[in-house]
Amino acid sequence: MKKHTKRTYSFALGSGLAVTILGLLAPTLMPHLFALDVSYDRGGVATTTERVTPTVEHLATPQAVKAVYLSQCGASSETLRTSVLKLAEETEVNAIVLDLKDYTGTVSFPSETAVSGGKGCTISDFRALVKHMHEQGIYVIGRLTVFQDPLYTKTYPERAVQRTGGGVWHDYKGLAFVDVGARPFWDYIVTLAKEAHALGVDEINFDYIRYPSDGPMKEAVYTHSQGAHADNVERFFQYLSQEIRVSQGGHQPVTSADLFGMTTTNTDDLNIGQVLERALPYFDYIAPMVYPSHYPKGFNGWDNPNQHVYDIIEFSMTRAVTRAQATTTKVFSFAHERIGTSTPALYKKQVYKPNVLRPWIQDFDYGGEYGAKEVRDQIQAAYDSGLNSWLIWSPSNRYTREALLPN
Repeated sequence: MKKHTKRTYSFALGSGLAVTILGLLAPTLMPHLFALDVSYDRGGVATTTERVTPTVEHLATPQAVKAVYLSQCGASSETLRTSVLKLAEETEVNAIVLDLKDYTGTVSFPSETAVSGGKGCTISDFRALVKHMHEQGIYVIGRLTVFQDPLYTKTYPERAVQRTGGGVWHDYKGLAFVDVGARPFWDYIVTLAKEAHALGVDEINFDYIRYPSDGPMKEAVYTHSQGAHADNVERFFQYLSQEIRVSQGGHQPVTSADLFGMTTTNTDDLNIGQVLERALPYFDYIAPMVYPSHYPKGFNGWDNPNQHVYDIIEFSMTRAVTRAQATTTKVFSFAHERIGTSTPALYKKQVYKPNVLRPWIQDFDYGGEYGAKEVRDQIQAAYDSGLNSWLIWSPSNRYTREALLPN
């Protein structure tokens, strides 16, 4: 919760002294949101108590973002938190992706609207942590897991993806998803994003903005969605853009979206509703998750993608850059001008600069061992694709320092 400091002033009504005092105090109070509580004694003298809310500051987006991920459980652990902050202090890392809501649906920060009862970790000193990061010059990106939300679906099961035969559908990990078409949930996400921004988070990063993929898909029933998956996902993107891309407290919130890695090379929606061209108009940055370990055997002719970490990133992100800079697309989008009435038709699109793209790369052993060379090769591949930014994911919040340049 926001902390308030109190200052008490006394003045006589009608004497002009009140105006004088408030005039003298104005320079002090202007940087704050404040209110005056007034009480009176029998002599007509008023005593005011000023409630001052400290100014929330935001850092400008670095020209090149070099970020690592810090989960809400990691942030609640003094050891892991200190380790990640020290990494940012001593290396080229200048940004931290901090969980706002994780895979359990638990909201990490003090919120007036968050669904209660989550089993995940919370960050008791969230505001102080963000302030400390800012003092270190660290750009704070708040990661908000969206449609994967077992807590919300437990509270509102009618808004979840349903299962054939009745009940809430679950993926192979036992996690439930909110139906992308469930409009009340959209407002919930918008409100959480605005609350986090008001606490100082510089950028809101949306993850799991898609339909589920890993589970008994033939049993999934979408009672709130109408039409194609990609249409519904883009409607959600459009709503986010309209509701969040507005000035709050004099600062324009920055937004970003995490997409499946293969959205850079596939032109279909991968059965989850994600298409690169249909996300670009609505966010300031797009972060494809091009983890080599997540590519299928035989992708682009590589028998084991884990043995081609540089190639995977360079191949995928070069194609993403080409698509971002293209003037036309064969993919229908609400944001694009229609040039035909049948599919596939050619549509004009806005041209985007390459650096709206920031790849998520991996620093975790899955399908192979990832050390300094593997991590650095991925970073170099991002640069060779024409990009200047990257985000590193490690679910353990432990990173290979040797892969990072010293500060």
